[in-house]
Amino acid sequence: MPAFHHLAVQCADLAACERFYRDVLGLPVLRRWPGAGGDDRSVWLAVGDGFLALERAAGRREAPPFRDGAPGLHLLALRIGAGERAAWEERLRGAGVEVVHRTPHTLYVRDPEGNRVGLSHWPEAAGEEP
Repeated sequence: MPAFHHLAVQCADLAACERFYRDVLGLPVLRRWPGAGGDDRSVWLAVGDGFLALERAAGRREAPPFRDGAPGLHLLALRIGAGERAAWEERLRGAGVEVVHRTPHTLYVRDPEGNRVGLSHWPEAAGEEP
């Protein structure tokens, strides 16, 4: 059975995206790929047994609405513990990251490029022990 290998996100501001995923979400850097002029072309961050590849993009595009119904990549969801939810809310608030939507199982934020990112503890409700 196939397993998650990696997800690549093109970033107009690679440094801001790296800070968000590394410093705010706590994903450790696995590898850097150099580009022309000494800048990074790509930064890979660990996600479980796979990784998130942040790739330098040439331009910028407008972020889609929170949920627009259009086809395409919709969300990157990362697993958190149900008992960690309050700590994550505080961590996000302290980093100046707005929680744009909440459900009983998931906190939704946007990365610096406007991509949706979920912190989810489905199917456990907040405060439940596994």
